[in-house]
Amino acid sequence: MSIPQQVTKTHATGNDFVVYADPEGTFEPTADEVRFLDDRHFGIGGDGVIRLAHPEDVSDLTPEQVGECRAAGAEWFMDYRNADGSLAQMCGNGTRAITLFAYDRGYAKGDAFRLGTRAGVKILTSLGDVEGLGCNVFRVQMGAWKRGEPDAFEVTIPGTEGSARGTYVDMGNPHVVAVLEDGKATLPAVEHLDLVTKPVVAPVLESDQNVEFVRVDRKDADANEGWATMRVNERGCGETLSCGTGLCATAVTLRAKTGIDHWTITVRGGTLRIEVSDTDVQLIGSATLVGDITLL
Repeated sequence: MSIPQQVTKTHATGNDFVVYADPEGTFEPTADEVRFLDDRHFGIGGDGVIRLAHPEDVSDLTPEQVGECRAAGAEWFMDYRNADGSLAQMCGNGTRAITLFAYDRGYAKGDAFRLGTRAGVKILTSLGDVEGLGCNVFRVQMGAWKRGEPDAFEVTIPGTEGSARGTYVDMGNPHVVAVLEDGKATLPAVEHLDLVTKPVVAPVLESDQNVEFVRVDRKDADANEGWATMRVNERGCGETLSCGTGLCATAVTLRAKTGIDHWTITVRGGTLRIEVSDTDVQLIGSATLVGDITLL
């Protein structure tokens, strides 16, 4: 087995992970092992597996990527795998979960932690407990975003009547965000969607994508604040209780539609805050260590 005997269960607003540290670079998981760990019936259960390793010990990274991590001061890398065993470029909630783990185990020190990911180095700042957001809250500097033409895609759910228009956003991984009450959607309300079934996006993107469905709950243009509710179907996972990059993609899309930069978004796993600028997105939310598990 190429995973250690002891692993840890974590979650960040309900997006749950099996995590472990690999400081010696000897425990890179196989796809089968990831699927076993994330199986909710026969394994531990999770939306993904995260190995905390040094960048040079992550086999799919190029020398250039390792050099970029080192140049940015990132000693540690988030080697993230989806529940189906596939590699993932980025996971916003996963950055908070693995950072809390790194602080707890002594791999991270100080108020800020530079974490390598396949979508570049992310800077996480500890905010402690924040009213409305929970305990062990981190601010994640998610970096640059790219958005396509608004409403350029049609989003449907097999077996569900209706459709919605979706906007493509690249957050280091691909998203299509559908705002349901903009006058162009005929799908059911966000609470009643069947997201066990994978949504279909047309035209087809070159790669699979996460799909977010959003309802705007309230706007205050004078205060530059908005509130929304979101659900998500993640590639390689299915519906999850939260998705950090999806929350960022949602805020980017809502900013394009409303001009509002600051969004408080509720997902099934909790509430997070997202702040969008022309060059960056900040994701603010909690993380939790659930417990250590010894594999037999």
